[in-house]
Amino acid sequence: MRIQKVLIANRGEIAVRIIRACQELDISTVAIYSEADTTSKHVMMADEAYYVGKASALDSYMNITNVLAVAAEAQVDAIHPGYGFLAENEDFARACEDNGYTFIGPCPSIMSRMSSKIDARETAVQLGVPVAEGNTKPVRSKREAIHTAKRVGYPVLIKPSGGGGGRGLRVARNERELNEFWVMSEREANMSFVDAGVFLEKYMEKARHIEVQILADNYGNVIHLGERDCTIQRRHQKLIEESPSPVLSEELRRQILNAALKLARGIKYNSAGTVEFILDQDQNFYFIEMNTRIQVEHTVSEMVTGVDIVKEQIMVAAGEKLNFSQDDIANKGCSIECRINAEDPEQNFMPSPGLITFYERPAGHSIRVDDYVYSGYELPYFYDSLLSKVIVWGNTREEAMARMKRALNEFNIEGIKTTIPFHQQVLKHPLFIDGDIYTTFAQELVSDLVPLKNAAVK
Repeated sequence: MRIQKVLIANRGEIAVRIIRACQELDISTVAIYSEADTTSKHVMMADEAYYVGKASALDSYMNITNVLAVAAEAQVDAIHPGYGFLAENEDFARACEDNGYTFIGPCPSIMSRMSSKIDARETAVQLGVPVAEGNTKPVRSKREAIHTAKRVGYPVLIKPSGGGGGRGLRVARNERELNEFWVMSEREANMSFVDAGVFLEKYMEKARHIEVQILADNYGNVIHLGERDCTIQRRHQKLIEESPSPVLSEELRRQILNAALKLARGIKYNSAGTVEFILDQDQNFYFIEMNTRIQVEHTVSEMVTGVDIVKEQIMVAAGEKLNFSQDDIANKGCSIECRINAEDPEQNFMPSPGLITFYERPAGHSIRVDDYVYSGYELPYFYDSLLSKVIVWGNTREEAMARMKRALNEFNIEGIKTTIPFHQQVLKHPLFIDGDIYTTFAQELVSDLVPLKNAAVK
């Protein structure tokens, strides 16, 4: 099956990334844009661009009816959802297929199975992949929640089954907090997520976040592209990612990679995807979830393997086999990514939309910047604050860190506040340099990282 024309049901840097992959595959591209995105780079780069709705994401990028109407008008034969918005929406994937469009992602039944954290957790248990102590069924009452917490021991993590990107997660360290947070989590799950279930699992103190990049085709071929360490986070949102993880022994790495492959094979996965784990202080790892889409940080894996994940994802959707086997994958060196958000670190990371009066990207050996903005661009306040990603590669972690420091020093963005100074401070911190970090590192040490008045805020 030959894909000739792809609609990108997204915006921002990931839309630009997909357009570039399609250009290399000689596939025509169709961009969609909201009222707030008329001057965005993805609109200018695509072969065609169509208005999809008002500024609100619910009226535009998440409006299935509007997106499919554009697909029909543009006469595309495939739709790439990117990440966020409709990327893991089973109804959208099914609607694409029902209307004759190839959905560039896994089949809807797999997406449905893994989008529910409870179902994904139960699947992992069935396949023998380790999970943290907790529930494999939704917790239906506060009384049941208290019983579970006593069984596994505080602190516990309260998780909405249908949440994503850290939304709705709360840590209860005692019964009083559990009582308080339970009501909030249950209400939020019912209001915000299609899957309204809530469950509990043991919370790991000073843990690390390790994820494995998977590629799989429709012929049973499943490979990994190594792991990524996504431990530097704030409010469960990733800030810095690197590959390989600086703390894994070769044996532990092998175990984690094999567990990810076991899960992907067990569910007959068939696209690009990511299996996520938590690693505790005793080097025990536990499955968290599977993201059935391209990840923001896929670039890190691309830099250490040389594999174009987005192109492979498109070709798999077109019915082709993977171009390589596991033995062909050689992870080389170290790659680090810093997410550059339009936020003010000095003001509790308050969003900072507005006019970008000057924009100059870093350059040089083994530096990559994925973005969608430019000098004179008016950054809208309706969407995610991510405006660019800086990705570097080095022969060693030390070389990659030095290269990232140089890249951040060269990055000149004027007119708005960004998280560049925050990243500069993290990269200088002794714990980060030593690799001795954990998921609450940024928020616990925020007093060391800000104020940033003496940092290079432009």
